[in-house]
Amino acid sequence: MPIYEYTCQDCHTQIEIIRSMQDADAPLTCEHCHGNQVTRRISLFNASSGGRVIAGGSQCSTCSGGSCSSCGSH
Repeated sequence: MPIYEYTCQDCHTQIEIIRSMQDADAPLTCEHCHGNQVTRRISLFNASSGGRVIAGGSQCSTCSGGSCSSCGSH
């Protein structure tokens, strides 16, 4: 199951929860303040195989993806 990231709009606590894709947008209650204004965040990821970028993006502003000779990002 995927890990989803949420932010409580009341207290700004960030929450990570493992839940099914079917339940990704189901309502949540903040464990910190018990508020119900919890919204899902955009999660970034990067996967590579053999030096090729498969998904995600570069980690520096000078790269367009893949290997970068200026910062060494792969």
